Amino acid sequence: MENHKVFKMSFASVYPHYVTKVEKKGKTKEELHTIIFWLTGYNEQQLQNLIEDKTNFEDFFKNAPQLNPNVTKITGVICGYRVEEIEDKLMQKIRYLDKLVDELAKGKAMEKILRS
Repeated sequence: MENHKVFKMSFASVYPHYVTKVEKKGKTKEELHTIIFWLTGYNEQQLQNLIEDKTNFEDFFKNAPQLNPNVTKITGVICGYRVEEIEDKLMQKIRYLDKLVDELAKGKAMEKILRS
């Protein structure tokens, strides 16, 4: 699969869009951070450093402390693709994050978003 432009995009350039999306639907930045931390294992300080350093998505996921073992429970369609069928592992991780942000914005219960 080709190296997608999104891999080299900085997480910081997309992050404000995630915040706007969830806040428009009455959710908080803290809830957004909860799902990012659940998915990646990052903490608040690490996330702020990634944003300040303009870390790209490739490095964002490559350096994640620990991808949550329950990511395989994230299923469904995002951007026209079933996340569980995406072959490129980096693209799949990016779409996992997109899917979680969508679920938060749609008002899904946090316990369900975090697959607990």
